[in-house]
Amino acid sequence: MYPEQAPHVPVQRAVEVHQPTPLPPAVPAPAPVVPVQPGTVPAVASIVLPDGRVVTGYAINPAQPEPVGVKPAVSRTAVNVALGGAGFLAVCGGLVLLTSFIAALTAFITQLIILAAVILGGWIAVQIFSTRGHQGGTTVNIRKAVIKRNHFHG
Repeated sequence: MYPEQAPHVPVQRAVEVHQPTPLPPAVPAPAPVVPVQPGTVPAVASIVLPDGRVVTGYAINPAQPEPVGVKPAVSRTAVNVALGGAGFLAVCGGLVLLTSFIAALTAFITQLIILAAVILGGWIAVQIFSTRGHQGGTTVNIRKAVIKRNHFHG
């Protein structure tokens, strides 16, 4: 099945070394600047300086930042109603838990009372029906008959 083992001559192969080519860092291209016409033509203003010169030009309004997403105001009534609802649910949940706890405690106490009654009843029954209770009676042996307190046992 296997050919006889013959000495192997290792095969020499050419090894190619690949060097990675570094990529230039990605620089985002700046957005093209598009000139925008103002919605209205601003009014021309003239200012008289203290020395008598007159300067005429457009009034420049200070640049105002764009408003950040303004959140609508929430009324105090809505907040109070929501908090009241959450408080009501919390109270209802607490009452349900309290009711369940009271029911379980009542069942536990009832079982303890029943257990005590069974144990006490068993102890009383043992006291009544045990032979120790008859040891104090008068016993008279007459011809193999036993008389105990006016009872004849033959």
